[in-house]
Amino acid sequence: MIRKLAWKNLWFKPLNTFLSVVLLTASVAIITLLILLQNQFDKKFNSTIDGIDMVLGAPGSPLQVILSSVYHIDAPTGNIDFNEAQKWMNNPFVAQAIPLSFGDNYLGYKILGTTPDYITKYEGKLEQGELYTEVLQVVVGGEIARNLNLKLGDTFAGSHGSSEHGDVHDEHPYTVVGILEKNGSILDNLILSNIETVWEVHDHEHEHHDEVTTDVVVHEDHEHDHDHEEHAHKHEEDKQITAVLLSFKNKMALFSWPRLIAENTKMQAVLPALEVNRLISMFGIGIDGLKYLAFGIMFLSGISIFIALYNRLKERKYEFALLRISGAKPFQLLKLVVIESVLLCLTGFIFGTIFGRLALYAISLSSQNEFNIAFNPFEIVWQNEIVLFVVTLFVGFISALIPAIKAYKLNISKTLANA
Repeated sequence: MIRKLAWKNLWFKPLNTFLSVVLLTASVAIITLLILLQNQFDKKFNSTIDGIDMVLGAPGSPLQVILSSVYHIDAPTGNIDFNEAQKWMNNPFVAQAIPLSFGDNYLGYKILGTTPDYITKYEGKLEQGELYTEVLQVVVGGEIARNLNLKLGDTFAGSHGSSEHGDVHDEHPYTVVGILEKNGSILDNLILSNIETVWEVHDHEHEHHDEVTTDVVVHEDHEHDHDHEEHAHKHEEDKQITAVLLSFKNKMALFSWPRLIAENTKMQAVLPALEVNRLISMFGIGIDGLKYLAFGIMFLSGISIFIALYNRLKERKYEFALLRISGAKPFQLLKLVVIESVLLCLTGFIFGTIFGRLALYAISLSSQNEFNIAFNPFEIVWQNEIVLFVVTLFVGFISALIPAIKAYKLNISKTLANA
């Protein structure tokens, strides 16, 4: 009965109620969005670097090396010499070394040359087909296969670089031999081949030289063989890759290798944990700022509820006096006012969590197109969202406290005498 009466009282002045609900919805929606974003951002970034102790890449921004090589959301700083990298990859301190080579994309999705260890590292499982074993064979991530409707046996030509409008390598079509299950990792948005495929597709100079040699120049057999061997040897020396993901048996290398590699090679060694912590701390400053803003809006919402209840109490004091005469106890009047406020907060919380998730869904669509990063709007971060729920109800309780006490202490005879 009290709850039903409280709900009807809320809509006695719908404009005031609407304003309070809108303010609460806005603050809860912002905080919900930030909670989900921060939680999923941290999990995605930390799970992706799990097991990677160091990244070898070209000189340049260390953060750019990590973003491009580990998360695939930036352009690489350049290429590194494969033979030079191999010396460090074969070091006894190294437990696992996974080379990466970028070159093309297909409709905006990166084509990454690497070893099958890369798929194993991110727990990729084949849904259909098999792993690549030959040049120009590719395995497609589950998200790409679904979005582009790629099937086993399909062929396509990649565009050079990271822009889907780059030069198309029509002469080197890729063939889909495997499709991975979606597992929420970065594999979902990658097309994978072996390293030799990237070299084959981009070896224009080699091809051009072979054509010229065949059409124009005639050599004696001995000279031809000698030149061919020399060319093949030089060709092998020119091989380049983009980066190497390293994990160590001995962690001492983490401290000594960055300096050794910087002084003795044309590469740089980057510690991903260090760069990701730096990135998350920068991201966290913005998150904290928006949280303060959202709590400020919630504070304003609390004031709005207080003013609405206080003014309504003056208008309804005769109603409360009649309730008392009809048998209502002072505590029931106190309870009525508190329930009105809590119902307002509960409504704002429900709408806020819904709008917060809708906002995350919109962000996810945008980030998936731009950076191939998707967020799950249906995830519930129980611990943080329960705290938010309690804080929201607490705001409602505090806002109703003074009007509720006044209703509790209402003097019936004096009120009716002044009527």
